[in-house]
Formats: sequence, C-alpha cells, structure tokens
Amino acid sequence: MTMAGRLWRVRNLLMAAFFGLAAAVQVNDPDAGLWTVVYLVPAALTLLVSINPSITGNGVWRSLCDLHSAGCIFGTVALACSLFAYAQGNILHEEEGRELFGLVIIAVWMRLCRSSAKNPLTGFCLTAAVVVALFPFVSWLYIYVNKEMRESWPTHCKTVI
Repeated sequence: MTMAGRLWRVRNLLMAAFFGLAAAVQVNDPDAGLWTVVYLVPAALTLLVSINPSITGNGVWRSLCDLHSAGCIFGTVALACSLFAYAQGNILHEEEGRELFGLVIIAVWMRLCRSSAKNPLTGFCLTAAVVVALFPFVSWLYIYVNKEMRESWPTHCKTVI
C-alpha cells in the first residue's frame, strides 16, 4: 500500500472518530435524535472506507452516501437561509451556524470519499482531505479555549464540552 493510501485510511479513521464524537455530544440537545443520526451515518460510512477503501465502489455504499449527502445539502440550504434571516452576529455563536458547519463538513467529506472510488486521492484532493479532517478538531479546540464564545450558548451546549 502506498503512503497516500495509508494516509487516506488514517484520515477516514480520524473523520469516523470525529463524526462519532459529534453524535455523542448530541445527548442533551433538544433534537438529539435527528443530529445523532446525521452524524452516525457518515461515521459508519467513513469507518467502512478506513477499513476497506474500495467499498466506495459498492452500489449500496454509494446510494447511502448520496442519499445522506443530499439530505445534508438540503439542511445546509435551510440553515443558511435561517441564518441569513435571523443571525445577529458571528454564526458560530448561533446553534444553527454550528449545525450548518457540521453539515458542510459531512457533505464535503462524503464527496471526497465518493470520488475516491474512481481515482485514489492524491495531490490537491489528498491535501483537501487532510485540511477537512483537521478542521473539526481545530475548531473544537478553538471553541473549548474561547470561553467568551461559549457564554452565549444555550445550556444544553455548555454542558457537553
């Protein structure tokens, strides 16, 4: 296996862990059931890719990926419209803004996984995969360190971190 292939597997394992953690922190959210599923589906699909990258060529895997991605894109548009109409400041201070970023991360990652079936990720795509895989963890670290940002959050968000 090439170094790029190993790196791709590790990135998928990292993203599966992120999606799993994102599902776990939904425990006290008012709409936890919805968001848990939103994150567990890509966690499972991504874990499968980390175990066997060629799974992305499987019709069932592709169908699940496409269906979930379509739902995430629809949710992204709906949340973006809501934020455009009602946001009063930094969108990361708005719950819908954080949810929107989660959906964007899922959609981008699922697209990278799906495109890896035809062409192994190298060059720009592999670099994009590394950046997308690191973004959620860097964001969580930033939010954890930035206490001012967390002060405006609803109680259910404050008690998870």
